[in-house]
Amino acid sequence: MKTVLTYGTFDLLHVGHINLLRRAKALGDKLIVAISTDEFNAMKHKQAYYPFEQRKQILEAIRYVDLVIPEENWEQKISDVQKYDVDTFVMGHDWEGEFDFLKEYCEVIYLPRTDGISTTKVKSDLSEH
Repeated sequence: MKTVLTYGTFDLLHVGHINLLRRAKALGDKLIVAISTDEFNAMKHKQAYYPFEQRKQILEAIRYVDLVIPEENWEQKISDVQKYDVDTFVMGHDWEGEFDFLKEYCEVIYLPRTDGISTTKVKSDLSEH
């Protein structure tokens, strides 16, 4: 069984998120999604619209996602890869090169983002209305 792992905030779910999760799941048999906790977001000076538990419930309802775990700090990636026996680590291409240190532990793939959509854009569009 091949396990795939990705990370993110996954706030204001949109088609770009679904595309990323679908493509990530297609790379293996099991997809684990680590989502930023509210406390970790605060450390990054970010605030999600939905709290952690609601974002977790939303992701758990998506058919491509097999397990949702909390992301509590930047440093946990190596231990997560080892703990969950991850074969492939996946992130959006805007993070290209940032997680190459994981290549010692698993395959690292940067997937293209969906053109024209991002949580930042959604938030910006909503604030204009």
